[in-house]
Amino acid sequence: MSITTRRAGSHDANLLHDLAARTFGLACPPGTLQADIDAFIALHLSRERFADYLADPARILLIVVHDDEPVGYSMLVSGPIADPDVAALVDATTSIELSKFYLAEDRHGSGAAAALMAATLDEAARTGAKSCWLGVNQRNVRAGKFYAKQGFEVVGEKRFRVGSELHHDFVRLRPLTT
Repeated sequence: MSITTRRAGSHDANLLHDLAARTFGLACPPGTLQADIDAFIALHLSRERFADYLADPARILLIVVHDDEPVGYSMLVSGPIADPDVAALVDATTSIELSKFYLAEDRHGSGAAAALMAATLDEAARTGAKSCWLGVNQRNVRAGKFYAKQGFEVVGEKRFRVGSELHHDFVRLRPLTT
């Protein structure tokens, strides 16, 4: 049972879209309309968007592979914080955002998430950032426990739109070590 991580390259846009289509809905609270999930994926997690993300020097995308199968990905984003609720809580000049962190449901508990997180935090530290922040749906208890175990502490709240619904997220922050 081998678990590895690697940086995504420009050739991975289709793979990342496929992973996103399989995993994004897992992070949404129960009752989120499938049409809203599908619309979010089409707008923000399409092959074309991933091609843009991969070409953006402010973004780092990683893929975790378990037994030769890609099963999850993460995306770090540096630069200004667009969300005013987050900008009031987090110093954009010293932090990096963990924008996406998703794992196939059948690999939960396998160690793949921990391996991906370790690699993601290493990459975040290499950017020179002093802290890493993320938003996670308040009703996503499993993810909240995982992030707490990884050292992310709740520092506030923000809103996150999925289709017609406005979701409520916790903003979590953790220091990085170099």
